[in-house]
Amino acid sequence: MPDAVRVEEFHGDRAEIVWSFRLAEDSEPLLAGYLERGRVWVARNASGAVIGHIQAVPEDGEPVWEITNTAVAQPFRGTGVGRALIEAVVAAATAAGVTRLELATATADVGNLRFYQRCGFRMTRIVPDVFTPERGYPEYVEVDGIRMLDQVWFARAL
Repeated sequence: MPDAVRVEEFHGDRAEIVWSFRLAEDSEPLLAGYLERGRVWVARNASGAVIGHIQAVPEDGEPVWEITNTAVAQPFRGTGVGRALIEAVVAAATAAGVTRLELATATADVGNLRFYQRCGFRMTRIVPDVFTPERGYPEYVEVDGIRMLDQVWFARAL
């Protein structure tokens, strides 16, 4: 992680950092439905600007949190910022007695598939045809040269 980057829980107005959420979410209706849920941590650079975030939402009555959205601004990707955000959630979840983290991403996003596995997550299931116009996504989205249609779920035991 670059020197002087710090990760902290975010307690401000999430509208201030919605741009970061949009880096990872192409469906405005879905984003509006979860933007205010759960807890959010941000990564800040030396000048205090937000360069990434992560959101985790507790599942009702279960010792499980879902990481619903995470993103790092392009110039900081591959520098350890994403891993630091994941580890901040792991620490907070562990302190709260959570036993499992879950998250989902597009099967087309090969970079995300690699990243989450490197962070200790394991694939648990695939859900076909999630990224459709009926769910608020554009008609055609491509990631790494692959059409984005299906979703893969991951879990990490704590």
